[in-house]
Amino acid sequence: MKISIIGAGAMGGAIVEGLLKTNTYQPTDITVSDPYQPILDHFAEKGASVTTDNSLAVKGADIVMVVVKPWLVEKVLTGIKDELNYSRQSLVLVAAGIKSTQVIEWMDKGEEGTLPFFLTIPNIAIAELQSMTFIVPIGATSTQTATVKNIFDELGDTIITEERLLPAGTTLASCGIAYAMRYVRAAVEGGVELGFKAKDAEKIVLQTVKGAVELLQATGEHPESAIDKVTTPGGVTIRGLNEMEHAGFTSAVIKGLKAAL
Repeated sequence: MKISIIGAGAMGGAIVEGLLKTNTYQPTDITVSDPYQPILDHFAEKGASVTTDNSLAVKGADIVMVVVKPWLVEKVLTGIKDELNYSRQSLVLVAAGIKSTQVIEWMDKGEEGTLPFFLTIPNIAIAELQSMTFIVPIGATSTQTATVKNIFDELGDTIITEERLLPAGTTLASCGIAYAMRYVRAAVEGGVELGFKAKDAEKIVLQTVKGAVELLQATGEHPESAIDKVTTPGGVTIRGLNEMEHAGFTSAVIKGLKAAL
């Protein structure tokens, strides 16, 4: 399968990095289009095909991923419209806030209609095959949807969802990875105040967060139930948790999520 990625900035570049780390896709299966030559040189060194011409990148691709800033989407899509084969190719669009109605309008070819496309929101952990990706199929068959889902399943976990939930998904997972990192930073600073060197504190916090995630994933246990196992009556854990709640921890997280909608 040939995959072309148009736009290799922070997110597009992370997708390419992830694809290159899988065992399913070879570097020769991947074409990267971007106007910035150092980015192209980087991926060319890894064996991917590179170009500054979006129309050239589209030719021969089975899946075309457009990963650009929202204000560039219309220009990029209309620029490759005539090169796309609507009967053979699928479009994956990674750009927050773009509506399916807009894409349909931009890509309409009269009697040919529009090609099947997917509104998709991953997060930057996709570079390490650990993304949480939301996929909304528009005009796609079950086979086409399975094909796109399989690609992103190689790059982490996926949810096929409704368009109305994409903003919430973006907040929870795409923005959410920054929120998780902010907790890590705060915990590391706390570890330094407790007496650890910064690098040691970071190692401790990262492994602790990783352990919590893997434990919950492995057991399917509710977080609060797992918390109960380590909160000894009158112990230090419950005192710490209660102090965080007095400072508005849970409320702050929920307010932050809602503020990003």
